[in-house]
Amino acid sequence: MKVAFVGKGGSGKTTLTSLFAAYLAASGKPVLAIDADINQHLAVALGASEEEAAALPTLGEHLPLIKDYLRGDNPRIASADAMIKTTPPGRGSRLVRPFESNPVLDTCFREVGGVRLGVTGRFTEDDLGVACYHSKVGAAELLLNHLVDERGEYVVMDMTAGADAFASGLFTRFDVTFLVCEPTRRSVGVYRQYADYARDFGVRLAVVGNKVADEEDVAFLRDELGDDLLCWLTGSGHVRAAERGRARPVTALEEHNLTALAHILSTVDSCERDWVRYHRQAVEFHLRNARSWAGADLAEQVDPEFVPGPLAGVTE
Repeated sequence: MKVAFVGKGGSGKTTLTSLFAAYLAASGKPVLAIDADINQHLAVALGASEEEAAALPTLGEHLPLIKDYLRGDNPRIASADAMIKTTPPGRGSRLVRPFESNPVLDTCFREVGGVRLGVTGRFTEDDLGVACYHSKVGAAELLLNHLVDERGEYVVMDMTAGADAFASGLFTRFDVTFLVCEPTRRSVGVYRQYADYARDFGVRLAVVGNKVADEEDVAFLRDELGDDLLCWLTGSGHVRAAERGRARPVTALEEHNLTALAHILSTVDSCERDWVRYHRQAVEFHLRNARSWAGADLAEQVDPEFVPGPLAGVTE
């Protein structure tokens, strides 16, 4: 299952992503995590040092490898260079299993805190003033379009802050999106903006309250969010210790917060993916990009008779 964490900057989105990924790993479940936030703090949140995090390979720097591998021998794609972030798979494309060995995952992902982690990459000096961050996130979007995960497998992404995720079709690539919301008007405002954008695309959205101090905070979130409020996490000495560089096992998290993580997991496990609909949305956003900036001829990359999924197989 594919899961995203979104929210206002500073809401605790990266912290929630790391806690959930660590919770999955501690439970013996296979988890692959992707840091697609411009601030790139997920590795440190999972227990890496700043030096170890800076040394991680990035999806952005290996985009040519990713394109070349995923293209396979798909006859609709003339060359790897012709692929864009939204290029959907077709017959001949290589589909990727998230927990098997292949050149993309072996090159771009490393184990951090028991989690298989990939990062989109920080801005470089050459990027400043000339590139937007979506050029790096595009590598993750392309990979997710070709990633065939099954029930009991978890792909968890830390997304860019606020509603910036809607600058690409990436927001449709998830079975459930958790919006992390503080008990503040500004954080609720981001939720409303996200919910308005997501509604037209059938995005399954659930809200996780964070930094909740008392019953007044809970009442505020219930009044503002209604049934979209799934659960909430309280202030955490466990998290504060991790932020000071004293990481503890996730099992040492406060009981209420562990219960919240279990609730998040049960929500994910209740999802059923419709592969036809999932692929249709990928095609829709590819055609939008083809029309708006990439060139209408890229519409020819769409294979109308192909639907990804476990039954489509994986090309070696």
